[in-house]
Amino acid sequence: MKLNFYKYQGTGNDFVMIDNRSLHFDKNNTKHIAFLCDRRFGIGADGLILLENHPDYDFKMVYYNADGNESSMCGNGGRCLSAFAKQLGVVNDKATFVAIDGLHHAVIEQGVVSLQMQDVLKINQQQDYVFLDTGSPHHIEMVNDLEHFDVKTNGSAIRYGNLYGKAGSNVNFVEKISEDTFAVRTYERGVEDETLSCGTGVTAVALAMHYIGETEKNLVTLKTKGGDLKVSFTVENGAYKNVWLIGPATLVYKGTFE
Repeated sequence: MKLNFYKYQGTGNDFVMIDNRSLHFDKNNTKHIAFLCDRRFGIGADGLILLENHPDYDFKMVYYNADGNESSMCGNGGRCLSAFAKQLGVVNDKATFVAIDGLHHAVIEQGVVSLQMQDVLKINQQQDYVFLDTGSPHHIEMVNDLEHFDVKTNGSAIRYGNLYGKAGSNVNFVEKISEDTFAVRTYERGVEDETLSCGTGVTAVALAMHYIGETEKNLVTLKTKGGDLKVSFTVENGAYKNVWLIGPATLVYKGTFE
């Protein structure tokens, strides 16, 4: 069966997009999803995303990691899916959709997609790291000389270590550049490697850096290998609300896979 797909990327975080409003795609075939994401034998991507109908909102997001398993929220994926929905004519400049972590709003303007993330009510600060959930779990550590840091080895050790059990966690390493700018490199579970960017990861970093006093700004720039993202937020009684992930989302190409 021929499969029509679109390839999108948001700051180097790339996704296979499929219009599944007809529910033709086999969501239970984990091996096939992993094959489509394979960079040598398939299309190649950090994940695969289905756009489906929803009775109450513009659409539903179903996200799979590159290993073929359905996963927790993907921020860059949500931004790219919003751009995809606009391209399909499902929405215009604004979207409201449901993902695995709940309701999201998005604004699409001239190639930039702003995605409202979930409120974060709890942040766990330890001596050497910070942990929080921004739709996906994120471990955050500040390091020196991030450019030469071994993200895959150190990230894998934390992801598979005793700290987070079988489920594991995404792992972010951070270096402060200025009062409102941080460099970020992320090891993503499900991809099991460093990705060029991670939306829920940079969101977690922005909130964590504010929480531990590394910044007093509520608009933070996060520099990833794939480009710059911004995160804005408000703080109400210790809770982080009105959290927005802002950055480009671009169609790379479309094709048919047989």
